[in-house]
Amino acid sequence: MKYLKFSQYIYIIAGLYFLYDCIATWNADRSHAYLSLFLFALATFMFFFRRHFHKKYDDRNNKQ
Repeated sequence: MKYLKFSQYIYIIAGLYFLYDCIATWNADRSHAYLSLFLFALATFMFFFRRHFHKKYDDRNNKQ
């Protein structure tokens, strides 16, 4: 279960990629940039969501 601790950071890496893609394609293809912006927001949300539940899981295991 050690990989669950590090898997949340994959979302940050993906989010940074989508933010870069959004900035790079903003003037060329606006609809693609909006899609990348949405995926950036989704990846950021998933990072915090996974981090919250990982801390909750750790607290539950440490309590027992």
